[in-house]
Formats: sequence, structure tokens, C-alpha cells
Amino acid sequence: MAAEAEPGRVSFPVSGVAIAVVSSFINGSTFVLQKKGILRSRDRGCSYLTDVVWWSGTLAMIIGQIGNFLAYNVAPAVIVTPLGALGVLFGAALASRLLGERLNVLGKLGCVLCCCGSVVLVVHAPKAQAVTSRRELEAGLSDPVVVAYGLLLVLVLLVLIARAAPAHGSSNIMVYVAICSLLGSFTVPSSKGLGLVAPGVLGGEPGALPLFLALLATLALGVLVQFFFINKALERFSANVFEAVYYVAFTASATVASALLFKEWTALTAPGAAAMLCSLTTVCVGVVLLRVSQEASITRRTTKKTE
Repeated sequence: MAAEAEPGRVSFPVSGVAIAVVSSFINGSTFVLQKKGILRSRDRGCSYLTDVVWWSGTLAMIIGQIGNFLAYNVAPAVIVTPLGALGVLFGAALASRLLGERLNVLGKLGCVLCCCGSVVLVVHAPKAQAVTSRRELEAGLSDPVVVAYGLLLVLVLLVLIARAAPAHGSSNIMVYVAICSLLGSFTVPSSKGLGLVAPGVLGGEPGALPLFLALLATLALGVLVQFFFINKALERFSANVFEAVYYVAFTASATVASALLFKEWTALTAPGAAAMLCSLTTVCVGVVLLRVSQEASITRRTTKKTE
């Protein structure tokens, strides 16, 4: 339950943050377990769909997404989404043990920077949101800016999926990262929107059920497509690097979409904006260090094989 607010102040959503933290740790294990299952099945010469470890990672992903859904409906997305950095740290530790993807000093520093940046972002993020009812949500969905932004994202996703993924997906991690993170612009707002529309559906309000089904279909389709491309990425790239880069891109994508639709930035002050920009920069630096660490590790392994 959220802490009681002082008069004239917005209460801090303690329950939402707690759920988001637990979900982040669960989500942090999903990519590692799925990658482990893919490697095990590759060694046995069979499909990863038959591997129990891969399925345990998939189950963890489902549980983590349910936790995210609950968190998004009791706290602003600008608070919930950045907490995914905790999953990056946990995933790095787990990947080191299960996959042998050990991080050097730069990699460990990168994980720490991701988490520190996340904490600062949560502290300075605005706690209020302007959209709190189905009527306001419908008004936001019909906003020309939101509609134009959504259509632009759909167009970019179609190009990435139809053209970029077949041609460059296996050699460039950013193709799969872009697809999965841009889908967050639809899945995160859909999760929050379902929470706003559900009371109207239960109360039998006219027009609530079609909107509920549309949001549910958007969420389901987005999650399924994400799931498909996440596994394609894990077949080819390091779980550590993919999770870290995906986290930053997903956070940026989901935050922008939520800002446009739910107007979660209406209470943002100039000092708060500056602090959040610094925290996002810190997270990005952490991701760069992680990637440099991984490339150095790949170079060392390649050198050893050629000797």
C-alpha cells in the first residue's frame, strides 16, 4: 500500500516500487535461463522448445510481466520502468555463473552505473499523472500527437521486421534491440490502460469493453513479437549485452510513450529534468562499458582459439 501523503504532496507509490523491484529480479533471470536452454539444446542437436531450462526462463518471463502489469497500474511508468536496471545487475551476476559470461572491471562498473542511474531517475521522476480515468485515456488516444507518434512507430517496426531483421539481424544486435524496445511503446501504455478501463468493463459502462479488448490485443501481440525476437537475439548474442542495451532502449521508448499518452511529465520541474537527464546519461555510460567489456571478452576468446 502506498505511503500516506502529507497535505499538498503526492504519495510515493511504495507498493508499485516493491512489485517492480521483485519483477526486475525475476526478469533479470529470464534472458540468462533462456540463453542457457538454447545452448543446451544446441549441444544436443534439438530444438530449445524441448529444453526445461529454456521453459523455466519463459515461465520467469511470464511471472515478471505479470508483476510489471501490476506495478504499472499502481505507480507511474516513469518510476516502474527505470527499476529494470536492477534486473540488469542480477542478470549479469547470473550469466557469469550459468553461462560463463564473466565481466571484467569495466563490465562490473557498467552494471553499477546502470543501477545507480536507475535509483536517481526514480528519486527525481514526477509521481503524479494527469490521466486517471477511461474518459481521459480515450481523449489521450485520440490526441493527434499520440496518433501520429503511434503510426510512425508502426511504420518503423514494419521496416525493421520486414527488411532490417532478415538482412542484418544476425550481425547487428541493435536490429533486434530496436524491434523489442519499440514494442515497449505499445505494451507499457496498454498495461496501464487496461487498469484504467477494467473498472468500466466490470461496471458495464458502454464503450469500455471494445477499448479493453483492443488494449488487450495490443499487449498480447506486442509481447508475442517481443518474445520471438528476444529469442532470436539470444541465439546469436551475449545475454549480458543484449539485456543491458535492451533495457536502456526499452526504458527510453516506454518512457516517451507514457509521457505522451498519460502526461506523466506535467509536474516535471527544470531541476528534476536535469537530474533525470544526468541519470539517463549515467545508465547509457554503464551500457557502453558493458558492451566494451563484452567485446574485449570476445576478442580474448578468439585470440585463444587461434593460438
